[in-house]
Amino acid sequence: MAAITSSSFGHYSHAIVRGIPASLPAAALRIENQGEVNLENARREHAIYVETLKKLGLHVHELAADEQFPDCVFVEDAAVVVGGTALITRPGAPSRRKEVEVVKSVLEDLHLNVVEMQDESATLDGGDVLFTGKEIFVGMSKRTNQRGAEILADTFKDYAVSKIPVTDRLHLKTICGAAGPNVIVIGTGEAPQKVLKTMQQMSDYRYEKLTVPDDVAANCIYFNIPGKGNVLIHCAQEEFPESAKVFQKLKDYTLIPVPNSELAKVDGGLTCLSILINKSTEI
Repeated sequence: MAAITSSSFGHYSHAIVRGIPASLPAAALRIENQGEVNLENARREHAIYVETLKKLGLHVHELAADEQFPDCVFVEDAAVVVGGTALITRPGAPSRRKEVEVVKSVLEDLHLNVVEMQDESATLDGGDVLFTGKEIFVGMSKRTNQRGAEILADTFKDYAVSKIPVTDRLHLKTICGAAGPNVIVIGTGEAPQKVLKTMQQMSDYRYEKLTVPDDVAANCIYFNIPGKGNVLIHCAQEEFPESAKVFQKLKDYTLIPVPNSELAKVDGGLTCLSILINKSTEI
């Protein structure tokens, strides 16, 4: 597997997304009750998200929703893709394990090097994996365990993999994100600040820190688009106005706020809704 350079981090050619099943509002997993999901509004917001990816020039593979899997829209958890290799995960929630099958099929059709996590003692959610372009941080959460992290490290041997304890949050990327090859976005709360301190202690690299007042607003998506440069999909102004102001201070970025108020009620962030792939990477 060829290592990704900082200059190529954020380059993507394809994305996998999945529709929202009607079963989501009543049956989706959630850490706590954050209100009832309005299915029509959730689908409207999701359509904006998908259209944004298309406008950025990505070829978007749109998988149909499956009513058997209320959480299937959160497709990120089904696979981790770095360069030309895709690791099919074993989600921590047993009800989600079969979601990976259709995702695996698409990744094989794209001729990626597909690795399956077959150890039944392992669990790993893609939402716990933060790739910075230089290294990988993996959240040790209720959904990801030690064996899952070990298989992740075995799969992506070109990169250091550091295990980060995550408590009181669903995933690592619930409270942090990458806004570029040298920029970590982090919330101000006690949990994210503890995570940041651990990341800094374990990393051989030094990152710029972008701190947002709303922890979940740290979940963002960075792109390096030819002809456009740095592009960042982030929280909408109407949802997190103070955090949106922080993003607006970034220089030399094209900023794209995308609404996600409905899926956030079931712990869904912006990164949760896609698997991003760069097919121009050597496989």
